[in-house]
Amino acid sequence: MSKRILIVEDETDLAQILAEYLQRDGFVATTIADGLLAMAELRQAPPDLLLLDLMLPGMDGIAILRELRKTSELPVIMVTARTEEIDRLLGLELGADDYICKPYSPREVVARVKTVLRRAQPASAASAASGSASASGSLLEIDADTMQARVAGKNLELTPKEFRLLQTLAGKPGRVFSRAQLLDALYADNLEVSERAIDSHLKNLRRKLAPAFPDEEPIRSIYGVGFAFESFAS
Repeated sequence: MSKRILIVEDETDLAQILAEYLQRDGFVATTIADGLLAMAELRQAPPDLLLLDLMLPGMDGIAILRELRKTSELPVIMVTARTEEIDRLLGLELGADDYICKPYSPREVVARVKTVLRRAQPASAASAASGSASASGSLLEIDADTMQARVAGKNLELTPKEFRLLQTLAGKPGRVFSRAQLLDALYADNLEVSERAIDSHLKNLRRKLAPAFPDEEPIRSIYGVGFAFESFAS
């Protein structure tokens, strides 16, 4: 059955273009231009994924996302022309799965939709819950009890901070973490550590992951927002 995508966008021409591109790829796309009407639709007939504009009449995108996350883990991609970092971080911390800034290519949006839907599949959710993530045939295993991480059965030589960083990122594949959030995970009792300390740990972690993922970048950087662990499971 085709996946249903709800596009909540008050620029009707843009919404129609996105709907057409999604339909060409086999999705069922519905457009709504008002936030309150969108909230009613989400309650009555939840889609498989929500493309949510930030600025909307009736009820803005942040308010919709905040209300939605009280009861639902529906995949949400936020779309907006407002590129200020505070807006991006607010959306992601409320539980958005991805963030796209205008102007953008409709093909990019379709690609992001496919990626987020893939991550939301039950198999991926089960993998994340067990502390494992597939990546092009390699299996990343994270054992919290022994603080050991393995790829295809081979141990990764990680420092405690690198292990905790990998555990945080890979535990929720696709979720974008800001530097501040990662800092909290690594230095819960030390508020004096600079956020840039995360960059050093990420550099070392990426170097140690590289041999296991030779053709991929398992930790994705999202400019101005943060970092996410990619799940490459097909």
